[in-house]
Amino acid sequence: MSKDVLVSSVKEIVTLARSGDAEGSFDKFKLLFERPEFLDNRPEDQRQALKLLILAKRTGAKSDKLIEAHRSAIAPLTEMVSAHNAPEDHELLGVCHLVIGNEEAAGNMFREGLKLEREKNAGSDLCGRLMTRVSSL
Repeated sequence: MSKDVLVSSVKEIVTLARSGDAEGSFDKFKLLFERPEFLDNRPEDQRQALKLLILAKRTGAKSDKLIEAHRSAIAPLTEMVSAHNAPEDHELLGVCHLVIGNEEAAGNMFREGLKLEREKNAGSDLCGRLMTRVSSL
């Protein structure tokens, strides 16, 4: 998947979400993250697309499509964690596990991300977010 295809897909998803079709955007996220060629993009480009789904502020009950979109993000995030071991990827993967109801895996991801981020920069915003996430479990 070229960066142009990724950008085009993300623009379509954002347009759906802004038009009020959140469920449609979740379907498109799922399709995007399940494409094997999604992993061909640079990690930072993958991360940006993943963040749009995972770190978006939402209220109300979790729909089945929202849960499935997060479930589809687990595979690419697992690859990213294995390849890069970046604390922010641990956070994203932890949030996905939390949304699908796997609190134990979420806690493990948050704690590992926190350990890594503390070694890099104990005063960072990410460190603070991870501490909050760990303490809320």
